Amino acid sequence: MKVNTAEFVISNTDYKLCPKDDIPEFAFIGRSNVGKSSLINMLVGNKGLAKISGRPGKTQLINHFIINKQWFLVDLPGYGYAKASKVQRDKWERFIVEYLTNRKQLNNIFVLLDSRLDPQKIDLEFMNWCGEKQLPFSMVFTKIDKLSSSALAKNLAKYKKEMLKYWEELPPVFTTSSESAFGKEKILNYIDVIIKDC
Repeated sequence: MKVNTAEFVISNTDYKLCPKDDIPEFAFIGRSNVGKSSLINMLVGNKGLAKISGRPGKTQLINHFIINKQWFLVDLPGYGYAKASKVQRDKWERFIVEYLTNRKQLNNIFVLLDSRLDPQKIDLEFMNWCGEKQLPFSMVFTKIDKLSSSALAKNLAKYKKEMLKYWEELPPVFTTSSESAFGKEKILNYIDVIIKDC
């Protein structure tokens, strides 16, 4: 798939106010500071589409972008150690859960994971929650340019070992670098296949 157009549509905190169009949606979520905005901008070829911040927790709304007038890319708030109050984090969690569990057009959740780190409890818990709710998701490892191929292989193996404690098989796995655009084609082609099956 080639991305020709990528436009911001709407931001809100209520899934009921999301676009009414019955077109496929693909959500991107991960711990704060995992490189989500950079990855989204790399995928669509627009460095200014999603706001990038050195401060975790910048995304605080459900953000819809229409891609090729054909599907929605949905940028969700990060979870984890964002320097926000517990009240604010609880609020984010509530509307994220409502969006993920009620949005009929949602075809896949791309769960972003920092490839440099050992498996994080919060990421494993989120993916297991997706499984319990029968929400389709993929694992997207970010920042692979920041470590050697042997260190990457080691960390991927650790994740596989942890995931297989709960899962019979792994969901789709992607490795990416926003710097080099590695992984872009595979993710976009994966989205394309799902859209064609809709």
